[in-house]
Amino acid sequence: MTTEGSTSRSDLVAAARRVVVKVGSSSLTTAAGGIDPARVRRLVEVLAAARGAGAEVVLVSSGAIAAGLAPLGLGRRPSALATQQAAASVGQGLLAHRYQEEFARHGIITGQVLLTVDDVMRRASYRNAHQTFAKLLELGVVPIVNENDTVATSEIRFGDNDRLAALVAHLVHADLLVLLSDVDGLYDGPPSRPGARLVPVVRSEDDLAAVTVGAAGSAGVGTGGMATKVDAARIATGAGIDVVLTSADQAAAALSGVEVGTLFEATGRRRPTRLLWLAHATNGQGSLRLDAGAVRALVERGASLLPAGITGVDGSFVAGDAVDLLGPDGALVGRGLVNFDADELPALLGRSTSELKADLGAAYEREVVHRDDLVLL
Repeated sequence: MTTEGSTSRSDLVAAARRVVVKVGSSSLTTAAGGIDPARVRRLVEVLAAARGAGAEVVLVSSGAIAAGLAPLGLGRRPSALATQQAAASVGQGLLAHRYQEEFARHGIITGQVLLTVDDVMRRASYRNAHQTFAKLLELGVVPIVNENDTVATSEIRFGDNDRLAALVAHLVHADLLVLLSDVDGLYDGPPSRPGARLVPVVRSEDDLAAVTVGAAGSAGVGTGGMATKVDAARIATGAGIDVVLTSADQAAAALSGVEVGTLFEATGRRRPTRLLWLAHATNGQGSLRLDAGAVRALVERGASLLPAGITGVDGSFVAGDAVDLLGPDGALVGRGLVNFDADELPALLGRSTSELKADLGAAYEREVVHRDDLVLL
């Protein structure tokens, strides 16, 4: 974490022993949508240099769908999910092969890691994901991460690789997240607007008060825009990770500690990994309506959610799914991993755990959502 006047950019970057770098589709592909070998080579040279300087590197790379457009004869990114998945299936192999070849020039082995939200939300799966990254880095491998677009559905998508990168940075215990785009930093308005100014440092939400960001990507082949990058920076900095946002052309400077782009200073402390994913990488598969007493217990005492405080159940879900927790007014209070199926809960509502144990057995004397599996929103 840095504070004003305490740590220079060069010192901050030099101290980062584990760095996650995210690159967008528009920084890797040609105007026609195919992989640009020269761009990939330049990026890999920068990452290899960072490795040579002693940093461990994890690359989160967009571009699979974009890389699959030209081989399939598609002129633009398709809107239909099935066609996106087909393009990703074709393009992911092309992209991974290109990275493998370029890193091999520097004697570096790469490993492909494809993630879906479901892979990291369930207890056993997220632990396995962490162990996989740890072993790859221990073996000197550069993990290359992307969302598994070939199987992800609209209900279990990260939505953009900026957010995925922020979550991966937390998962691998990174010291620094570098977001590379086709824009050289965060501006206080659209960069094309006369008079727009670069914001060099963001230390708090106050620094964003006068900033206007759009939602659209600039090249037509990606899904992210400046808004997604700011959101990703919020996730990472809130979890104790500094973030540098700049253009792919300035990647070498950024990873050398030169003051380019925008630095988002860490504002919070590292949180339990699974809770960060729960807050930022999931949508509730259903919802539980709580009474005022249950809301107070969750918010003020950090308690678990018990059947007695639930007034209603909506949606279809099974034990282990994420569900939204709503207050009496319908406002979102939190999200948690539920311990019962949706069809089990109606018979339990409003009853104490001791009563449920007496009537139904010891298996029902448990929390609906344990406080360790719950995050307030």
